[in-house]
Amino acid sequence: MESTPKKAPRSKFPALLVVALALVALVFVIWRVDSAPSTNDAYASADTIDVVPEVSGRIVELAVTDNQAVKQGDLLFRIDPRPYEANLAKAEASLAALDKQIMLTQRSVDAQQFGADSVNATVEKARAAAKQATDTLRRTEPLLKEGFVSAEDVDRARTAQRAAEADLNAVLLQAQSAASAVSGVDALVAQRAAVEADIALTKLHLEMATVRAPFDGRVISLKTSVGQFASAMRPIFTLIDTRHWYVIANFRETDLKNIRSGTPATIRLMSDSGKTFEGKVDSIGYGVLPDDGGLVLGGLPKVSRSINWVRVAQRFPVKSWSINLTRKCSASALRQSLILSRNNERAQLPAITGGQAAGVLS
Repeated sequence: MESTPKKAPRSKFPALLVVALALVALVFVIWRVDSAPSTNDAYASADTIDVVPEVSGRIVELAVTDNQAVKQGDLLFRIDPRPYEANLAKAEASLAALDKQIMLTQRSVDAQQFGADSVNATVEKARAAAKQATDTLRRTEPLLKEGFVSAEDVDRARTAQRAAEADLNAVLLQAQSAASAVSGVDALVAQRAAVEADIALTKLHLEMATVRAPFDGRVISLKTSVGQFASAMRPIFTLIDTRHWYVIANFRETDLKNIRSGTPATIRLMSDSGKTFEGKVDSIGYGVLPDDGGLVLGGLPKVSRSINWVRVAQRFPVKSWSINLTRKCSASALRQSLILSRNNERAQLPAITGGQAAGVLS
């Protein structure tokens, strides 16, 4: 009977090596994820303002279209300036009439002042005559006892002194009346200052009828046209500030230990993952709105705890109007992954919209 040859025992070393390498890879991945956290919950954002007229009126010129890029100082729209030009002309006419009235009143005041000065000179003359009559009576009365003057001379001196006093009193009353008649132009000058303030305000309103871009940006949500009546302090459209774009990201609290302000960051767009943008971490939020109730403070951001297993691209509206497709255009989402670079390590960082506008980086 022939004996069956025994098979050589298979070596376990390759299997152990594979398991060891897998464990090392797993440990590396865990360490990598812990030291360099990543997430795809990120959004690029920009600040926005509501473009509102500060005066009311009908729009007579609209110099922009929806989704148009504008530069600082570019004309956005113009409100009918005619009512404000009429108000300005009316105020300037009132100022001219008031200046004429002030000039005529000043002439009258000058005449009144001249009359008052003349009366004051008469007062001084009457006061001197009264003093002389009093002195004459005082010298004449002692001479009557000596017989140097008669009683009739004393009576005449006494009568002259009383007449001089009466004339002085009459002239004093006349001087008071002349002084009170000098009215002045103070009230008219104050009124002129009020008219000048009205002119300045009207000029400001006329200037506000022309609305220009306060910064470089892009017009969105424009849903009006020439002829629309614009009310003051009511928005006409929104303007995105394209000078500064930023990314807001949501991290798990366990990942925050490896994130610091100033850490270099690389941003990759979902629409073009091969293109990157460099940046730095500006700050880390200190509070979010709790999901399970408790004390709620107004203004805190709400961050969902759910995990996005499937990444769905955000859809953007594309407005078509006689478009000539001569080049490739993309209106994809700005939702993206943010990658932090710390030393020679990489950590992906998420971003979310913070109530600001999302748009296409240019």
